[in-house]
Amino acid sequence: MEEEKKPHLQPPPSWSALPLDLAGLVLSLLPEYADRARFAAVCPQWRAVARQQPQTPPLPLLTLPDGTFYSLLSGKPFRFPGCGFAGYESVCGSWLVFSRDDGCFLVNPFSGATVTLPALSNVRLRPPNAVAKWSGHESAKIADPYITWMHMNTSEQLHISKLLMCSANLVAALVGIGHTSQILMCQPGALSWSVRAYDQCKRFEDMTFYQGKLYAIADDENLLVVNISQDHSTGDPQVSRIGQVIEGEPWHPAVFEDNTMRCKKLYLVESHGVLLMARRTILCRVPGPGVRGEVVAGRFEVFKADFEHSRWVKVSTVGADQVLFLGRRCSRAMSVSLCGLSGDCIFFMDDEEENRMDYRYDGENTSFCFFEMRSNDVYSAHPFISWKRCDEKRPAAWLFPQD
Repeated sequence: MEEEKKPHLQPPPSWSALPLDLAGLVLSLLPEYADRARFAAVCPQWRAVARQQPQTPPLPLLTLPDGTFYSLLSGKPFRFPGCGFAGYESVCGSWLVFSRDDGCFLVNPFSGATVTLPALSNVRLRPPNAVAKWSGHESAKIADPYITWMHMNTSEQLHISKLLMCSANLVAALVGIGHTSQILMCQPGALSWSVRAYDQCKRFEDMTFYQGKLYAIADDENLLVVNISQDHSTGDPQVSRIGQVIEGEPWHPAVFEDNTMRCKKLYLVESHGVLLMARRTILCRVPGPGVRGEVVAGRFEVFKADFEHSRWVKVSTVGADQVLFLGRRCSRAMSVSLCGLSGDCIFFMDDEEENRMDYRYDGENTSFCFFEMRSNDVYSAHPFISWKRCDEKRPAAWLFPQD
């Protein structure tokens, strides 16, 4: 009897056999960093596609103080393997910033790269012989309306409120106490920062590096340009002059008859080659006997910098395919046409250190929201992503996988 022939089973095709042009098409449809990382881990061929193919920047990650990261579209938390990133002080693009007694330490969780910066206690003064001059009682240090770095430098509460990696040879930081801060700069790996000792410290709201120049905005909405020179003795960068390029219109906080208070936050961000100022107006209910502080409403207005006429010009849109991701630590504008998100929106967070003090609400949980420019309304961005306002000095932040 003839032996029955068994069908010859072909092994399943390998993913590496997929034509690379099709693999590149798959990659182009993945807007989130976590998905792109999984794509690159499939096989060496796909990893090469991920390295070589031009891509739109992936969506930012939401970074929480406990070292948890969120992908925005999936809403699933994850952690980078083998690395503990809890306790960061600030975020700078794709870098997490940690402050230690012996210096600042930056780490890129995507590449593993690190950068060291000086400790906040190591600062070169300009002029080098600057000496603090106090008049009156010790309490004048707090009440003095004209505060300089020399006044603040006696405090152990200095913190970085904003840090920028402007270039491979220039780092700028807003450093201060509470809201009041001063502009410091250094080179990566340097032993000390540089600061103008007698410049008035301001309530700086934000700072950005735009078209090769450093700009800062104060709470009065004045836009300042920071001119940078080189220290002839050390070769290190230093602030040579701070000049005003746009004067803001007067804007004052107010308490209304219904016991609500108007406050604001300001952000600087570049979009399509234009420098934008986003102003968030916040109405908060002032706490009192039997009344809990809370946010009642919040709206955004966006202005572009008109350098020719030295003014802010209000705009009604940020672009049909654009989203502004705004945060006190790091902000960016991104195209979302291929990400499945609606454009002409602003994604923002409330988890910032000044919330409880200035805006006087004490809600235990917080999340991020988005503001739609067309409807002028605020919406909850993701029902499954929230966190506790447990650490005022280390708020949640946007982390951008590509700089």
